[in-house]
Amino acid sequence: MADCKTCSNQKPNEMAALEVESGSEPRVHVFSSSSELLEKLHKKWSLVEKQPYPAFYSSVFGGITLDPAMMVIPMDDHMVHRGHGVFDTAIILDGYLYELDAHLDRFLRSAANAKISSPFPRSTLRSILVQLTVSSQCRKGTLRYWLSAGPGDFLLSSAGCPTSAFYAIVINDNFSQCKEGVKVITSTIPMKSPLFATMKNVNYLPNVLSKMEAEEKGASASIWVDEKGYIAEGPNVNVAFITSDKELILPLFDKILSGCTAKRLLELAPKLVELGRLKSVKTANLTVEEAKAATEMMYVGSTLPILPIIMWDEQPIGDGKVGELTMALSDLLWDDMAAGPETQRFAVPYGR
Repeated sequence: MADCKTCSNQKPNEMAALEVESGSEPRVHVFSSSSELLEKLHKKWSLVEKQPYPAFYSSVFGGITLDPAMMVIPMDDHMVHRGHGVFDTAIILDGYLYELDAHLDRFLRSAANAKISSPFPRSTLRSILVQLTVSSQCRKGTLRYWLSAGPGDFLLSSAGCPTSAFYAIVINDNFSQCKEGVKVITSTIPMKSPLFATMKNVNYLPNVLSKMEAEEKGASASIWVDEKGYIAEGPNVNVAFITSDKELILPLFDKILSGCTAKRLLELAPKLVELGRLKSVKTANLTVEEAKAATEMMYVGSTLPILPIIMWDEQPIGDGKVGELTMALSDLLWDDMAAGPETQRFAVPYGR
């Protein structure tokens, strides 16, 4: 899982040279022992200036490791070769886990829809995630976790897998509130069907291609439009709009992922209605024409929590600048992440 190639200063050909001997007929090295292989992995990770993954848990070996060389999953795990797995994420900010329970509940709903039974009850999964965060000593980053059908064989069915598997990793991530606007495009990559879009599963190839398509066109990311012409979502974020009547509108969640941050935004945004800054807050179907007529537009996601969008398909949104209401909504979410109620923030017990 942990790929140190993108973290080191080595060039791709140098990395390849470590794996295959040079010559007219390269010969792949056969490791004589696990200790020799582990020494090689440790050597590669020693080139990384700062360890990005301070702690990892695997139910396969039943514990937590702080050694990045051991942060691996079996190749015969059905999540690897069949995509039979689900995942979710929680934010770590100033030593607190934000919306851990909301994300964990969605995680288990996704697992049920993917027909994956957890090897542990919910309380044990939560305890593992908290202990992993404690072991990492990370105060700011992300906590990501997966449930898979488990290792067992290379067949299509998971019937041969003795048990499902649970993996989790802490990632150091110095994210901050987004204040600069970005450009987006309408994606030409077909979006997932509702069955797969509404569960957070590991089949992210459409999302990856949608993101790459945007980058190739000089944009930050993309917007998916469903078969009826309604706005759906971004490649891994929800999207929201403020109309000329100062209505905050998010697309309905019936065909897209029910974003935890987007749902929290819907709970917090009425504060701006009370102040008279917004007229209303709702979810509804929006056509592309209606959406492009919005005065403000934004992505909504865990680490953002709001990312202003100022241009869509080379057309400015509103006046083409970051909107005041967008930033007001961002402030609401960021304040909730940094100093919200105990129902949203769990203090990680590092000192115990």
